Amino acid sequence: MEVYGIKNCDTVKKALKWLASQNITVQFHDFKQQSPSEQQITTWADAVGWQQLLNKRSTTFRNLADTDKTDLDQAKAIQLMLAQPTLIKRPVVEYQTQVKVGFKADDYQAWLQQ
Repeated sequence: MEVYGIKNCDTVKKALKWLASQNITVQFHDFKQQSPSEQQITTWADAVGWQQLLNKRSTTFRNLADTDKTDLDQAKAIQLMLAQPTLIKRPVVEYQTQVKVGFKADDYQAWLQQ
């Protein structure tokens, strides 16, 4: 299982703690140490939808220029996330061929039991 995010993000911490409590081994990738590639972001956006992947509640998004926030589509959103990975909702989890964004213990439990 691959987990992508920022080490000091509370949601990432909760997800990693929950996964460890379930004895699930993960490989963690910190956006601040290695930004995701355009291909990775595109794959995630195709899997979950760019609207779900782009964190519009983040401080980073609120601080964007108004021109960056308007007329958003997948291509523009991907370029914004590529330039500023903190715009990506966290964590992003890759498991087998699936992608999950964000963390809710009940959702993860159901997801991993499939």
